[in-house]
Amino acid sequence: MTSVHSAASTIAVRFSNTGRGGAEPDKTIVCPFGVPVDSFLESFGEPESGLAAVYVNNEILPLSTRLETNCTLEPISLSSPAGTMIYRRSLAFLLAIAARDLFPSRRLIVGHSLGHSYYYTFSTGKKPENAAIAALDRKMRELAKEDLPISCRYMAYSDALALFEKNNQVDTLLLFRQRSDPKIRVNQCRDFADLYVEPLVHRTGLLDAFELMKYGDGMLLRFPGTGQGKIIPPFEDSLSLFSVYQEYKQWGRIVGVQSVGQLNRLVSERTIRDYIRVAEAFQAKKLAEIADRVYARRDCVRVILIAGPSSSGKTTTAKRLSIQLQVMGMNPISVSLDDYYRPPGEAPKGEDGRPDLECLEALDIPYLNRQLVQLLEGKEVDIPAFDFKTGRRRVRDKPIQLDRRSILILEGIHGLNDACTPQVSREKKFKLYISALTQLNMDDHNRIPTSDNRLLRRMVRDNQFRGTEAAKTIQMWPSVQSGERRHIFPFQDGADAAFNSALDYELAVIKFYADHLLRSVKPNMKEYAEARRLLSFLDNFLPIPPQYVPGTSILREFIGESEFKY
Repeated sequence: MTSVHSAASTIAVRFSNTGRGGAEPDKTIVCPFGVPVDSFLESFGEPESGLAAVYVNNEILPLSTRLETNCTLEPISLSSPAGTMIYRRSLAFLLAIAARDLFPSRRLIVGHSLGHSYYYTFSTGKKPENAAIAALDRKMRELAKEDLPISCRYMAYSDALALFEKNNQVDTLLLFRQRSDPKIRVNQCRDFADLYVEPLVHRTGLLDAFELMKYGDGMLLRFPGTGQGKIIPPFEDSLSLFSVYQEYKQWGRIVGVQSVGQLNRLVSERTIRDYIRVAEAFQAKKLAEIADRVYARRDCVRVILIAGPSSSGKTTTAKRLSIQLQVMGMNPISVSLDDYYRPPGEAPKGEDGRPDLECLEALDIPYLNRQLVQLLEGKEVDIPAFDFKTGRRRVRDKPIQLDRRSILILEGIHGLNDACTPQVSREKKFKLYISALTQLNMDDHNRIPTSDNRLLRRMVRDNQFRGTEAAKTIQMWPSVQSGERRHIFPFQDGADAAFNSALDYELAVIKFYADHLLRSVKPNMKEYAEARRLLSFLDNFLPIPPQYVPGTSILREFIGESEFKY
């Protein structure tokens, strides 16, 4: 009988060096079935030392991948955004090996990002000694110098669980005990295997640009920025965000939910509704504390300025904060900076020649400040409403006026930038920074990026309320992130308070909505790599029914059926 493999003993492999910025012309060759990608490294037009992984029909895969169908290959350089993330994950993998070799009885746990760094702590809660950090640094450099191969392979379910148990990978073990895959994909180097989340570089010899630095109760793994080669930029601290994250991490320890496996256990044990109530109550408590701080400064503060990156939940936060302020006898009035947009024809142009609606100059700053001054003088003002369909402002039906108990809540991406409100003195402002700082990890060695949480929020919201397809949201996301880096993050440390809008159960709810949206992105689309990555990520969550989400939850801003009007 003729096997499938022998019937299709050859495949056509097209090398595309133009699709994502390459300069070499495309070429196609006929290859044997099962040929590994790394046998073609010389065909990609750049040195092996500059390659991170490869796009195979728009899916990001390791260089060790064996090809079994006709396909198009595109190299992923270490200097690209995708390559940068692969490099960082690979460094985290290298650190996990070093920690296992040196401290087999101590679990090293990755935390959140801090600039160009990942924060790590030991599960014992004890601060790492300088000698331990130095030993980890030496071990990582030894492993890099050995230039060991990093492979991707499948293990039988029982074999993988036995290995995770042997290596004291408690959260990885818990995660897969709740899954029923007959085989488990892992990244492996020597006898160390870790959960496959995404590809890693194919050799440890590429991982020579890093620093380990003592910080807080743990340490930082520092790495180069995107497109910066081997250069590690100077460390820039962010104490306000770090303290917020630490507070939520401590809360996660108290309630016993710090990893996806622990969250899934609550779902399977049918106790998740109790956890949701506690999570929502904790978030409400933090908002009440911020309201207390505003109330304590009520004699001088007249404007609360709220800003944060895309899909942080700014609008719902403003509404819930208003309720807390009303409890204290204040009269909050909300205004959106979006209503002060100039017509698109008057907005500055971006590098692509299109109107740049994210820059400060896209807002009518003089008009905004005239109205703010009038309001603070107690005058009645006709606040505008911007119609995004027509690109024009209109006057609202009812003017507003601030009285003795009134406080203005101004929400928008430029709220923390004093250049947005230059005619309002600093003592009259209370600045609130909002972000979705997920404290939940996949397991000890694999973190959940905050940007992934926000991207999934935005994808679901844009589809629910604007009919936008997932591919379009994915396509525009790099531009959104670029705007955040320019217009939001530089001002976050100037805020009077920071609020974490993340809910650690939310990704299990978002899975209900995002799954079919991501599956609509097909392999012949450039956005497929990101869609495939997010689908694989969401596969780790047991679903939580949307009806469990309270009507006043920030999550309702994205999935719909909120008790608030937007």
